[in-house]
Amino acid sequence: MSGGATRGATRCGFAAIIGAPNAGKSTLLNRLVGQKLAIVSPKPQTTRFRILGIVPREGPWGRAQVLLVDTPGIFRPRRMLDRAMVRAAWAGAGDADLALFLVDAARGLGEDVRAIADRLGATGKPAWLVLNKVDLVDPPTLLPLTAALHAITPFAETFMISAETGSGVERLLDSLGPAMPEGPFLYPEDELSDQTDRMLAAEIVREQVFRQTHEEVPYGTTVETEAWEEKPDGSVVVRLAVIVAREGQKAIVIGRGGARLKAIGAAARAELARELGRPVHLFLTVLHRPNWDQEKDRLRDLGLEPE
Repeated sequence: MSGGATRGATRCGFAAIIGAPNAGKSTLLNRLVGQKLAIVSPKPQTTRFRILGIVPREGPWGRAQVLLVDTPGIFRPRRMLDRAMVRAAWAGAGDADLALFLVDAARGLGEDVRAIADRLGATGKPAWLVLNKVDLVDPPTLLPLTAALHAITPFAETFMISAETGSGVERLLDSLGPAMPEGPFLYPEDELSDQTDRMLAAEIVREQVFRQTHEEVPYGTTVETEAWEEKPDGSVVVRLAVIVAREGQKAIVIGRGGARLKAIGAAARAELARELGRPVHLFLTVLHRPNWDQEKDRLRDLGLEPE
């Protein structure tokens, strides 16, 4: 793929990470970039919009800027939000120069994985197969799984990795650079993402809602950054609203005597301070907004395209 590029050549292209929910897409993005950009939760459908990670690579073929796109998990949608998320995932794959199809090797070839592989093959998009969580399965099972997936779609390359431990990830990174098309860099060389600090703050709070509440509550919740104030001492004051779809969810998020909201805020504040490298004063409120996930303007604010 690298052709006759000289060492001074530059390459830049988009590689979309697609797959079923909980395949480990956000974990892989964070591992490839070397910094937390996407929130991670054991619950499916955590990622709601496309997140861009920028990875520089260099080799005998030249220098590259790999633009990694973490997409929402592809699943059977029900709500307007769900349908917009799935459209965003396929749009990310369609716009990319290369699709990285991430498959949870521990789950194997389910109907959801089969359907995604089949549709991906029909697009004609250059695609690589990336088997994730291989450290959790017996090695003899990997070859039949790989063969079954290649029978559905002729993947150009296959990688076996653990996004959690980093095993095999360096080989994937080394292969991505020369696979990008020749062209100028699209972003400054010191940037790691196009995500703003305001977006990161909202996502970190939403991650804690996913981790500290159960059942339907996380899926009926969104978070908005309402105010961001830089202080003279270098700290920042951030005010966010946790928005729930049903009145009963408000009490669950707040908890008895405000205990759960305090726990969400404390964990999010510590995480955000680590990511920003400075003190953070975090203030949370909980608002009830019925059917926020059906609001077209709200979906556009999330970077999604409603019907």
